[in-house]
Amino acid sequence: MPPRTRGGYTSDAPRRRPTGSERRRRVHLREVDPVPDPDPVEHPQHDRDETEEVFEGAPGGPIDRSILRSFHKHVAAKIWLGEDRAPLKLVNHGAKLQLWELDMERSRIYETVHRSGLAPLTSCSHRVASRPMLSAFCERWQPETTTFHMPFGEMTITLDDVASILHIPVTGSMISFPQPLRVDDANALLVELLGTTDVEASRETEQCRSPSVRLLWLRDHFSTITDASSDDDIMFATRAFLLHLVGCTLFADKSATSVAVVYLELFRDLSMVGSYAWGAACLAYLYRQLTTATRFEVRQLGGYLTLLQAWIYEHFPEMFSSPDMSYTESRPRALRWRPHVIPDSLQSVRERLDRLQISEVCWEPYVDHRAEHPLPDIAWYSGCLKCGQVVEPYHPERVLRQFGYIQTIPPRPFTPPRPDRSILLEQYWERWTDHVLTDQSRGRRCHYSGSGESVPEYMAWYDRISHRIVQPPQLRSGFTTDARSSLPSHAASTSDTRAARALTLLRLVISGGREQSVDVFWGALNEAHGILAGSDETSASHSTPSPAPASHSTPSPATLPFFSPATFVYPPTASDDPPPLIVPPPPASVAPPAASGPPPPLIVPPPPASVAPPAPALDSTASTTVYVRAKRKKKT
Repeated sequence: MPPRTRGGYTSDAPRRRPTGSERRRRVHLREVDPVPDPDPVEHPQHDRDETEEVFEGAPGGPIDRSILRSFHKHVAAKIWLGEDRAPLKLVNHGAKLQLWELDMERSRIYETVHRSGLAPLTSCSHRVASRPMLSAFCERWQPETTTFHMPFGEMTITLDDVASILHIPVTGSMISFPQPLRVDDANALLVELLGTTDVEASRETEQCRSPSVRLLWLRDHFSTITDASSDDDIMFATRAFLLHLVGCTLFADKSATSVAVVYLELFRDLSMVGSYAWGAACLAYLYRQLTTATRFEVRQLGGYLTLLQAWIYEHFPEMFSSPDMSYTESRPRALRWRPHVIPDSLQSVRERLDRLQISEVCWEPYVDHRAEHPLPDIAWYSGCLKCGQVVEPYHPERVLRQFGYIQTIPPRPFTPPRPDRSILLEQYWERWTDHVLTDQSRGRRCHYSGSGESVPEYMAWYDRISHRIVQPPQLRSGFTTDARSSLPSHAASTSDTRAARALTLLRLVISGGREQSVDVFWGALNEAHGILAGSDETSASHSTPSPAPASHSTPSPATLPFFSPATFVYPPTASDDPPPLIVPPPPASVAPPAASGPPPPLIVPPPPASVAPPAPALDSTASTTVYVRAKRKKKT
């Protein structure tokens, strides 16, 4: 009898594809509730990979992987294992907004933009974004919780932050599209709503290779229309301006040059533009961009970076911000700050955040702003935010300290429904008042305003489920024993191994900044020289640099970094001679000063092998290597 296989068929029988009922018996499909319950205790956690295996722990944390299930794909996990990532490339269009301004000749367009609620975006966008700062915060973003995991707990950008920083509406209709837009549909939409021809629309989408149009194309075709133009042209130009505005701000994608045509559908009826919850859609889109950028292979960050950067300035004013003293509270809080590029490296910002204390955080930055813009009730909404095909969970219960309440252990984050169930999501959003946190869920207010208090058991729980420290201790900047022990062994005699070890050592010291002492730099250079020379004597122990040689002793080549023993010039061994004075030779274009007596002694170190010595020679009356006597008679 022929043997039977795992599927129950004989080896001689032809294989057939299993039926749907057989697949259902073999694979258990997890069903997801289309509408998230405001009580997320019974919901599964937010997970991008449904088939991912749950591990007991990860290097550097978390110990309990029940929350951060995809952490093994996170950039922080790679950094902890020694794989670094350069600062992200940022998509920031703050400067492009000034290329299309609405002046008095375009007052009719501005009136429509003002009624839409999007007018503040024309003036509050930052022209400069700091790559090290935003990249360091992106490394702390966790997709499952949609929060930044700081050393002392979770923080995130809330709807209150959006309303205060940007002054755009956070309530209204949810921004939703029935399905992704195809190129043919995008061409038809351009013809209908912007008045272009079929040839112009097709040529533009073909150049973008997607259902998108370039921001430059919108400016070139519609920025010249004024109030003197026809009503139809003004209407087309208004839609084009709004599309250009959201493409440069709320929905800036990683193409860095174009905007999706699908957003043009939102401007079909210009009288309804102000009815959308633009702030909620902007926050959902930024959440998704941060989630994408947490993957190690991603090198770019999109979304409205002014919102992210201003949020950092507001909550960490002592570390990164530069306030504008002329700011008034009637304006968006994004204008309170002068954006600038911080001079620190990415590793330096990582370590500053690793050392961050809870007292350095401004938990309630909008106290003075409440008179103009009170806390919106929708900020307490617990559910999902949607922007087209993007659906992201929103968890205010995880960041109670940002609302002035004592942080408790939050329930498990819930899994958002699929974006194709837009009707159920819209119904859930329309009844947002039924899904805000109750007074019981909020708990007690902090004893002192802005104290950032938490219940005693919170930190013990947070230590188990989070990755609090991003930079591993063995790779921190500075000349320490722990840092040296993490370097690869230089026992091998190959020059590549020694060079790699020396470069790694120097990188650790240079990344520490200028705050380190001179002894630290001297010790690092000395040890790097010993590595390159193939000697272990100088790198044996240098947590504290060796003292300088005695005043009447001959310096050793090993104590002078980057001098080869074969080319080192030794002075004569006279007991009454002081140590030689090393003076660099004068430039070839400058003649040496006339000597009133014996010429000054010089010891010129040999040039590197790859650099030829200067062609002009020194004066023949002066010797290249001479030595100074300890005492000279005064010339009369």
